[in-house]
Amino acid sequence: MDLDVLNMFVIAGGTLAIPILAFVASFLLWPSALIKIYYWYWRRALGMQVRYANCDDYQFCYSYRGRPGHRPTILMLHGFSAHKDLWLSVVKFLPKHLHLICVDMPGHEGTTRSSLDDYSVYGQVKRIHQFVECINLNRKPFHLVGTSMGGNVAGVYAAQYPADICSLTLVCPAGLQPSTESKFIKQLRELEESESTDRIPLIPSTPEEMADMLKLCSYVRFKVPQQILQGLVDVRIPHNEFYRKLFLEIVSEKSRNSLYENMSKIKAPTQIIWGKQDQIPDCQVQILENCGHTVVVERPRKTAKLLLEFLATVQNAENNKKLA
Repeated sequence: MDLDVLNMFVIAGGTLAIPILAFVASFLLWPSALIKIYYWYWRRALGMQVRYANCDDYQFCYSYRGRPGHRPTILMLHGFSAHKDLWLSVVKFLPKHLHLICVDMPGHEGTTRSSLDDYSVYGQVKRIHQFVECINLNRKPFHLVGTSMGGNVAGVYAAQYPADICSLTLVCPAGLQPSTESKFIKQLRELEESESTDRIPLIPSTPEEMADMLKLCSYVRFKVPQQILQGLVDVRIPHNEFYRKLFLEIVSEKSRNSLYENMSKIKAPTQIIWGKQDQIPDCQVQILENCGHTVVVERPRKTAKLLLEFLATVQNAENNKKLA
C-alpha cells in the first residue's frame, strides 16, 4: 500500500478516535456533564429555545417553540426536583406549529431560588402567575399542563385564575386525597412518624437510591448504566437540601390536599391522565396500562396523542358554541 494512503488512514482513524475517546472519558469520569450536553442537544434538535424572563428581582428560565397564533399557547409545568427538559420527550410528538412554553418551576434549574420564598403549592401558584403576567401569556386564555407537583400547581392555578385558562391537563397530579395507601403513601406516613428527612425516597444521594426512585416512579424498568445513575445523582446532590425543604412544604398540611380542595373551583375543561401502575395515588379518568408515575417519560407519544385529542375536542366545543 502507498505510504501516503496509509498515512491518510492513520490520520482519519486518529481523527475519529478523538471524539470517541472523549465520549468514553466523559461517560466514565464526568457523567453529569454528559447528561447536560444530552439535554442541550435534544433541545436544539427539537427547536426549543431557552429564554429568561426577569420580573422585578425574580428570574424565570423557560424554553419555547413556535409563536402565538389562533390556537392556544400550551404552558407546561414539571414535577418535583425535575426541570423544563422533562417535557422534551412529549414535545417530540407535538406539532411544530403549536406555541409551547416549558418553564423551570420556582427554585428549579435556571429559575431563582431564594430561602425567603414560599414554596408551598399556593406560593408556587403565585410565582407562576407572576411569570404568566411577565411574558404577557394571559393576553388570551392558554392551555395549562402539569405533571405530579406541577399538576397540583396547575390545578390550583386554574381554580384561582380561571380567566387565564381555556383548558387544563393534569398528568398524575399530586394534591389529591388517596383512596388507597400505595407504596409511596406508606413511605410518607412512615417518614412522618419517624420525623426523619434523611431518607426521602424522591431525594436520592447514591446510585442505588436513584435506582430505587426510578423503580418507585416508573412501571417500565429502564436499564440505566451505573455511570448514568451516578451522573443523575451528581447533578442532584448540590440541590438536595433545597429539595428537602420543598418536599416538606408540598407534603405539609397546607399543600398536601390543595388540588382536592380546589377541584370544585376549576371551571375550565379538564383532562386527567394517569398511569395504572402509579404508586402515587390512583384515579379513574384516562388510565394508561403498563405505566407508572412518570407518564411523560414512559409514554410520551401516548401523552402527546391524548393531549392533542383533548385540545381538538375543546376547540370543537368552542366552535359549536359560536355557531349555536
